[in-house]
Amino acid sequence: MDNQRLFTWGLVGLLFFMTWQAWQLDYNQPPPTRPETETIAEPGTTPLESAGDLPELHTATAPATTPLPDAGPPETVYEAPEQQANLITVRTDVLEVEIDTAGGDIVSANVLKYPVAKDRPDEVVQLLSRIRGDYGVFRTGLRSGGDQPEPNHLATLTAERSSYSLAEGEDSLEVPLFWQRDDGLNVVKRYRFHPGSYRIELEYDIDNRSDAPWRASSYAQIVKTALEPKRSMFNVDTYSFAGPVLYDGDKYEKYAIDDLRDDGPVRLNAINGWIAAIQHHFLVAAVPTDEKSYRYDLALRDVRYTASMIGQPETIAANGKGKFGIILFVGPKLQAQLAEIAPNLKLTVDYGFLTILAQPLFWLLDKVHQIVKNWGWSIIIVTLLIKLVFYRLTAASGRSMAKMRNLQPRLKQIQDRYKDDRQKLSQAMMELYKREKVNPAAGCLPILVQMPFFLAFYWVLLESVEMRQAPFMLWINDLSVRDPFFVLPLLMGAAMFFQQKLNPAPPDPVQARVMSILPVVFTVFFAFFPAGLVLYWFTNTLLSIAQQWRINKVVEQEAKKR
Repeated sequence: MDNQRLFTWGLVGLLFFMTWQAWQLDYNQPPPTRPETETIAEPGTTPLESAGDLPELHTATAPATTPLPDAGPPETVYEAPEQQANLITVRTDVLEVEIDTAGGDIVSANVLKYPVAKDRPDEVVQLLSRIRGDYGVFRTGLRSGGDQPEPNHLATLTAERSSYSLAEGEDSLEVPLFWQRDDGLNVVKRYRFHPGSYRIELEYDIDNRSDAPWRASSYAQIVKTALEPKRSMFNVDTYSFAGPVLYDGDKYEKYAIDDLRDDGPVRLNAINGWIAAIQHHFLVAAVPTDEKSYRYDLALRDVRYTASMIGQPETIAANGKGKFGIILFVGPKLQAQLAEIAPNLKLTVDYGFLTILAQPLFWLLDKVHQIVKNWGWSIIIVTLLIKLVFYRLTAASGRSMAKMRNLQPRLKQIQDRYKDDRQKLSQAMMELYKREKVNPAAGCLPILVQMPFFLAFYWVLLESVEMRQAPFMLWINDLSVRDPFFVLPLLMGAAMFFQQKLNPAPPDPVQARVMSILPVVFTVFFAFFPAGLVLYWFTNTLLSIAQQWRINKVVEQEAKKR
């Protein structure tokens, strides 16, 4: 019985800690700061940019004579057009981006199929922009060092057109930009888009018509405003991490803005790494296309952080040709698309320390969803499957609880007999449990087993963009946010109350009172959890009630036979 009491007070303590933590996050956060002189950038300009923003050349292990493979004669020879457009608009079926000819950078990106809210269908999520307070751009270019001009993100490129659109039925859309030097060095910076995809392929075609070899490195930078959201227990989205991440080929690490401010810049060399900036459900990322060493840097400047990657220098021979390439991703954290780019890029779907459980749960949910085509029913079916997996464990615990329930009259007699002697009371109760082969702590085991799955389900529902704004039925039109009318939490609380009636009441009066208010406490907490999570717990509680009711009947019949 001491174990059961300890578990009860531990659960109450956990709920109290969660409440205190939520209060701290809600009301004890410093307000975000912005630079007083920050202004909205105009097309064709590069505010707060200087030569100091260019990444240093990465010369770790590259031999000085390593040539870049000959690209061969291109199918189409582009000549730099005479006309100059400041901003180039590119539209596919899923993306709308703007490319600035100053640097050839992506300075704006809208995700067309993801509205900010269901009641604002025309206002889509914007992942990159030059808007004050929400700055975010993709800088890309080539670095050669020395005093000669280079096609970096501070250079001016030219374009043939000011707008491109992916036509229905086309497999890809190419957007070329041009840069050339007086000595005959010509570079075509080409973006390639695909239908239904948030992957953007970036290639550089180099035609070195000069009489000297040219040595260069490709790089990419993600520059974004580092504003941490104000936490609110009424909006679970605010608890998702937003900021820069680095992957070093082995380990994925998120970097809090405060840590960057206190600890300073981060630098590392890695093979098969990548950089990204994540937020709830969405990310922008840059991934190398080769398995060579890249240098990765992360630094905070004022209220903006810059995540950079730069490859080893490669040599393009005189009168030769060469290619560089990088893959960019701008869009929702669709795990299937992320896995196609890099196997570990799906780690940006931030399931936390329970990823080992959350990933299989999402895989199972996704497979069920492919059949039933409804995420709500998928949650119910997966809950049933989990219940079946743990059926034997919960059944053994249920039998112990049923036996405890049948022992209630005898326990009451022992309590009345030894009410003034707690030592003899505990001894008599333990002898009764031992004689009847009952474990009073067995009822806690199923809850302890289910808690990791509950928390894993929480992160799956919170972080999986596939369930963002996903409807169930009736009034539940978004499983990733709270029930708008609190019907599911109330039903769940009522189910928990009925479940308690099927279980034996704790013999200690104080403990019994604490247990009696737990359905109310859980109802209040779950009122602000995602509706999908409440649906999971409600379904699990109903299944537990059905199982325990059946077990109680069987145990009662066995007792009558004896």
